[in-house]
Amino acid sequence: MVGRESELEVLSAFVAAPGGAALVLRGDAGVGKSALLDHLVGLATAANHRVIRAAGVEAESELPFAGLHQFLYPLLTHMDRLDDAHRRVFDVVFGRGEGTPPSVMTLGIAVLDLLSLAASQQPLLLVLDDGQWLDASSTEVCGFVGRRLTGSSVKFVVGLRSEVPSGFDTAALPELAVTTLSEKVSEQLLDRHHPGLDPQIRRLVLDEAQGNPLALLELPPYLHGGQAGRSPGELFGYTGIPLPQRLQQVYGARIKSLGEPVRAELLRGALDGVGAGTAADRTRSTRYRMRDADEAAACGLLDIDPLGGDFVFRHPLVRSTVVQMATPNERRAAHAALAEVHRDDAERRATHLAASTVDPDEEVAAALEAAAESATRRGGAVTAVAWLTRAAELSENREARSRRLGNATLVAGDAGRLDQARQLVRSDTGSGSNDSPDSAVVPGYIASLAAAREDGDMRSAQRQVFAAIESMRTDGVREPNEMLTRLVDLLQAVNLYAGDQDAWERTHELLDSLGDLVSSRSRIYQDAWSDVVRRGAGVRERLEHAFSGLRDLGSSDGAKLALAAYHVDTLSQYRPHLQRTVDREVETGALTNAIFMLQMIMMDQIAVGEWDEAEHTGQRCLELSTTHRHTLFVHHTQAQLGLLAALRGQVDRARELQAAVDAWARPRGIGFLTQTADAIGITAALTEGDYEAAYLHAIGITPPGTFTPYAHQAPRTLLDLVEAALHTGRTEQARQHALAAHQAGLPHLSPRLALITYGALAMTTTDPTEAEAHYHQAEAHPAGPRFPFELARIHLAHGIHQRHTQGRKTARHSLTLAAETFERLGAATWAERARAELRASGLATRTTSVHLTELTWQERRIADLAASGLTNKEIGERMHLSPRTVSSHLYRVFPKLGITSRAALRDALSKIPGDQNV
Repeated sequence: MVGRESELEVLSAFVAAPGGAALVLRGDAGVGKSALLDHLVGLATAANHRVIRAAGVEAESELPFAGLHQFLYPLLTHMDRLDDAHRRVFDVVFGRGEGTPPSVMTLGIAVLDLLSLAASQQPLLLVLDDGQWLDASSTEVCGFVGRRLTGSSVKFVVGLRSEVPSGFDTAALPELAVTTLSEKVSEQLLDRHHPGLDPQIRRLVLDEAQGNPLALLELPPYLHGGQAGRSPGELFGYTGIPLPQRLQQVYGARIKSLGEPVRAELLRGALDGVGAGTAADRTRSTRYRMRDADEAAACGLLDIDPLGGDFVFRHPLVRSTVVQMATPNERRAAHAALAEVHRDDAERRATHLAASTVDPDEEVAAALEAAAESATRRGGAVTAVAWLTRAAELSENREARSRRLGNATLVAGDAGRLDQARQLVRSDTGSGSNDSPDSAVVPGYIASLAAAREDGDMRSAQRQVFAAIESMRTDGVREPNEMLTRLVDLLQAVNLYAGDQDAWERTHELLDSLGDLVSSRSRIYQDAWSDVVRRGAGVRERLEHAFSGLRDLGSSDGAKLALAAYHVDTLSQYRPHLQRTVDREVETGALTNAIFMLQMIMMDQIAVGEWDEAEHTGQRCLELSTTHRHTLFVHHTQAQLGLLAALRGQVDRARELQAAVDAWARPRGIGFLTQTADAIGITAALTEGDYEAAYLHAIGITPPGTFTPYAHQAPRTLLDLVEAALHTGRTEQARQHALAAHQAGLPHLSPRLALITYGALAMTTTDPTEAEAHYHQAEAHPAGPRFPFELARIHLAHGIHQRHTQGRKTARHSLTLAAETFERLGAATWAERARAELRASGLATRTTSVHLTELTWQERRIADLAASGLTNKEIGERMHLSPRTVSSHLYRVFPKLGITSRAALRDALSKIPGDQNV
């Protein structure tokens, strides 16, 4: 028994206490009173009590002394020991003799004498369950006896339903309130008895049970395969949940006893979702207001909301029982009445109209279609699919039916519910009713989504979507078309992931041929997603205009615009919209949008230096993607987690994720992910100080001096390529790349690109004055603080430059800013590098001992040879390495030892513990 520690303690004390006593356990139906009484019986039996049990029965509640007879019948053998007066009392009460009916006091005293005789040999425990149904005569006597047990060896316990009036209410007996279980304990009980429940079913059971143990135990088996797998938004009005017979009996008899008008009022309230118990919904003032239902309140079915004064159901199980007991005709009539009540609320009116209609009805179908469009804009994709499917069922002609099924299929596909989308495609195709002009391309659209998301087959998806758009163009589409817009956006999303130049150029030609048929938003995606270096001019301004109409945007449009904002590094200003939307998307089942938004949020968190939050978001995204078998998004998320690990110096983890992503993405031609894998390699190598490896990864994305068309990482890795080139002696290539960025207008495309372009120009110029000017441009850029990692790298480079050109003291400010930022971000290796530079500037800083013991054997050998005075060429000849590789190893060694030059090697190596010496 869980969650009943305090009750069990009271019962244990009750049994152990000397002398007689009475106790009432009062609680709602199903709350666990009977289980507690069973436990009490076990305690009393173990303590050598004689136990007599009785139970109130509603059918016998009008039979005088029926309940008392249950208690006294086992004690008849003691009757002969009573005096004659008391025996005659019992003879009259139980019909064995004639006489005047005794008073309550007379009968009560006789009962006390009988109980005292019975308990003289062995302590006695009387247990009464469902005492609310005990007949009135027995109740009066039991109350009289219960108040007079002190000093005896008799204990009396009664279990009562709190919602049913009873004679025990005025008996003045001590009470123990048995309340519902807390949320935490409810979860424990449910998981113990029904482990492995589907999360949605588990949540539904917890919501409906509201801490009621009987409901927690009984509901789950009845929900498998039923409505539990569906979102409440899919149901046309509240239909309740399937209730086992035991739970129906809890409230069914009281509902049957109500007059027909009151039952109809309760049914309208239940079908419109009027709140129940502590979960009563006080936020929706437009819920149906039940009236003239005092009769239902009097018998414990309704409560009064203390805030609004309206009737609310006493428990969710009351609401479900009301619906379950209604006939189909009664439900339809109630829905029709509610549709009229909500005539000004398009979605709720459509919901009730659909549930009240049996035969095809074009007016109802159109109302449902409009409601689905509204739900789609709000992110309610699952609800929209259900409404569109129902609208198709109620359509009066084949073309309308096919069109609505097609729209339902598209919404399901966009929401990531591909199995449902395929089922809808089959239902439309199987009916032979695909007369809608768009219906021919819907199967191809869904097949393309599946190929891209589940299999990562971008080439197949490209071919199918491209062919579908060409087909629509050939068929002479003349006006902007929702189906065409979907296909265009899908083609561009597939191209984004593929990162293939030929595919993008063919797409540009195709979209140019469509002219004004391509929406303005799709044009934004075309320019931002394809090649921001060559097509990104003006995208930021167009995005601001598009986001200004955010209230009219569907969640899918918001996600696509956010991706465009990421490519021009302005996502932060729109992230609040994503964060408000993503939880709703998960709740309503629009998982593709939700996962996509989480990825956008994570990528922005990485960019702005919120790395702990990014890790949390990434893990949530990975869990959702894995659970719902969205293979593409699994690897996309792993790629971002790998990049984050590399930034934080978790190099082994970064390379493990890099290898997994690259092995999956490269054979499938998913350039977006292979480029991100290369970016992980660059970042990890830079973190380790392996500049040669960083350079090789960087030129795998784009060669120096240009930006490979349609390679989204080409501009993003500008600073990485420049730094790697400088550290490996490729100063000409570094300068060439920095100038190419400036000539391509990167500073005008995005704030981050402006920051790193100015930083690259400063690092690569040989003119100290020009360098200072560019460093100032970068460090004073208003967007600099939004990209702290890049800004800290520029501060570090600036400090090193100042130390060499203006003296050590001048360098300290920039180096301190760099070190503090790296430490705050958790970029340990970079922070140590900055601290080493600070020490070289003459400012004492702490040196972590960890780095002093991290030299590999090869790094230590190279360091020893360099400390002995050998050049890189001489070291390379001895160790069979190129001078450039030797240089890379030394660049890794310096920050580990907390130094910045070869001259400090000997002293630093001498500080390493003896067991580390070679």
